[in-house]
Amino acid sequence: MRHPLLLAETGIDVHVKHENHNPTGAFKVRGGLNLVASLESSERKRGVITASTGNHGQSIAFAAQRCGVSCIVAVPVGNNPEKNAAIRAFGAAVVEHGRDFDQAREWVEEEAVARGLRYIHSANEPLLIAGVGTYALEIFEDLADVDVIFVPIGGGSGACGCAIVRTGLGSRARIIGVQAAEADAFTRSWRGPNRVTAERIGTFAEGLATRFSFDLTFDILKRELDDIITLTEPELEEGVRLALRATHNLAEGAGGAALMAAVKMRDQLSGKKVVSVMSGGNMNTAVLQRILSHG
Repeated sequence: MRHPLLLAETGIDVHVKHENHNPTGAFKVRGGLNLVASLESSERKRGVITASTGNHGQSIAFAAQRCGVSCIVAVPVGNNPEKNAAIRAFGAAVVEHGRDFDQAREWVEEEAVARGLRYIHSANEPLLIAGVGTYALEIFEDLADVDVIFVPIGGGSGACGCAIVRTGLGSRARIIGVQAAEADAFTRSWRGPNRVTAERIGTFAEGLATRFSFDLTFDILKRELDDIITLTEPELEEGVRLALRATHNLAEGAGGAALMAAVKMRDQLSGKKVVSVMSGGNMNTAVLQRILSHG
């Protein structure tokens, strides 16, 4: 979609891919549905377990409910309570564990073995990437001559989907990832000679908040990603405000990041067709109030 107010305010003709209008409010639902629907009967009987800060967990819970599969989602202690409630509403059991996503993930990996459950990694799953890649296919179907696509990167499945579709279709579009400066392990790994792990995460944007890069998505993006840009916390907050103000959409931190990245790089985008992926809109009400009060 094109938003005249966005053009008027930013001076760049940005097309927005609204994944925030999906059933779970985020692009992740595409991958969850594809993977869970593809499970073998023995895996369905055992049930599934995964770790998430919200959107991935909702996607697996939503898909599991539709397919009649039991589901456990581990989230960090203090996770967005509204995302936790949404996961529960889709029928999954929510377990709070660890100080961040990666500690929750490590617990899940142990529990999956102990309980004999099908572990669903949030990134290292080809069927997840294939599923979320359908949104990229829609971008190219509607805008075959797109020049630049900005996509937020947490685990990297969304950016992988964009890159795989771009290359498969023979497009010359540049895929530019967007990360939080306070959760930039992927960025430093991608730019440097070695993969690194962050000691801490300092971003409010749950969808970008991981201390690690993951094997499958990192391998794809190391080869396929054209560039990456990091945003400060004030810039991420402004992305949320910009989305609300100029597109009348509620975007979570990761969801507004691609818009803000385009604004930050506007001098390089003159005359180009640009797409920003609004990956999700599952914003914590208390955080939203704080962000709007700063505007």
